[in-house]
Amino acid sequence: MITYTVHEGPDVAADRIDRADNLAFVKEGFNIWAAALTPFWLIANKLWLVLAFYFAAATGIELAFWALDIGQRPAAILMGALHLLIGFEADTLKRWTLARHGWQQIASVNGRNAEDCERRFFDDWLPGQPVIQKSALAGTNIVADGQPGLTRPLAARSGGLLGGWRKG
Repeated sequence: MITYTVHEGPDVAADRIDRADNLAFVKEGFNIWAAALTPFWLIANKLWLVLAFYFAAATGIELAFWALDIGQRPAAILMGALHLLIGFEADTLKRWTLARHGWQQIASVNGRNAEDCERRFFDDWLPGQPVIQKSALAGTNIVADGQPGLTRPLAARSGGLLGGWRKG
């Protein structure tokens, strides 16, 4: 069983299809690529601050072991441990970076694979979402009879959303 967390960005689209396109799914669990190719994985996932911390930690480890003249074997073991730690915490690092950029976790979903998780999430999430957000319609103004300056909120139009202005 695989678990994904689902995150929504700070700029929520008005249309539910656009909202669905802008969701991020983060897989839980150990990431072999994050452990084996740490700096490349961090770059590929645009985890820039984590990459800076990684380089600072790697440089600090190398300098400390060089200054103490301990040798390269313990430094290599410690670097391997750092890579394993990043492999185990890859999902947490992604979620932390998303949260720093204003993303919020909206769900968690389990499934056999990524496609199953996405299907399960959207089967549950889409029916509860309005086609267009009410907040997107509330501030809309229409120009009356083509004359600028005579504006009314969309809700004040006679005939509803599809009707036109009545001449009075």
